[in-house]
Amino acid sequence: MPSNFLKTGVLLLTLTGIFMGMGAVVGGQTGLLVAFVAALGVNLFTFWKSDKLVLRMHGAQEVDSAAAPELHQMVHGLAQRAGLPMPRVYLMNSAQPNAFATGRNPANSAVCASTGLLDMLSPREVAGVLAHELAHIKNRDTLTMTIAASIGGAISMFANMLQFGMLFGGNRNARGGMVATLLTALVAPFAAMLVQMAISRSREYQADRIGAEISGDPLALASALVNIQNAVRGGISSPTAESIPASAHMFIINPLTGRGVDSLFSTHPSTENRVAELEKLAQEWEQSGRGGSFLPRTAPSRGLPPFAGSSKSGPWG
Repeated sequence: MPSNFLKTGVLLLTLTGIFMGMGAVVGGQTGLLVAFVAALGVNLFTFWKSDKLVLRMHGAQEVDSAAAPELHQMVHGLAQRAGLPMPRVYLMNSAQPNAFATGRNPANSAVCASTGLLDMLSPREVAGVLAHELAHIKNRDTLTMTIAASIGGAISMFANMLQFGMLFGGNRNARGGMVATLLTALVAPFAAMLVQMAISRSREYQADRIGAEISGDPLALASALVNIQNAVRGGISSPTAESIPASAHMFIINPLTGRGVDSLFSTHPSTENRVAELEKLAQEWEQSGRGGSFLPRTAPSRGLPPFAGSSKSGPWG
């Protein structure tokens, strides 16, 4: 999809520019050159290996049809409905129900679900979540998402190194002095985060819609979103996600439990708004007589679960 390739190019250029700017503040022309070379290396690495890097960062383990037969069969069936090659299937040991997809293209893709997702959600809800992740693969969102996580993480690591160096008296001779270095250490990760958010928010609505078409069950995905959001708001954390906040935008629901920034800066659109769009889609399908759910309902629908706590979306999702 040309638009996603364009987005990936813009993302690479913007994050590379931020990375080079940090190098220039710290080391002048020499720092700029070193940052440029480092950025090229990071860009090449992330294009080819970022999917494996992100999976490794979250401690995900690949599973086959023998290790996780129901999950593997579900992904296989949904991939067939989506017209996609079978992605690799991973599990991450996390009590928080969540999932993400990665890979530079559909032929080199992977879907990762948490153990909490399989434990807390019904099969219909899990199918809705997996269909959403396959929609990201179908839309070729995963390359952009994974590169954003990898390079954003590198920028955050560089900023942490600058802050650590200042604590011990380093960087006093940096171009612009310690004040410029401090500003770089604080502003650069925030700028990188804004770039990620600018790309990530709109794609979730599209993945919800296409995911609902793949599973044939918009309300199952809506119910899953409510239950995952309630789990995060209820304090079920993901330690690996908390330690790697640059990857938060990859998950179906923002896994971070922090608060403190306006919802304008959330990596995800409001879950309430996403659910409302899915409910509207379900009504349209019902009126047109559309059906074909991947997993048929075994009992009459009792409606969606209520949102826990405040209905106002928090700053981190």
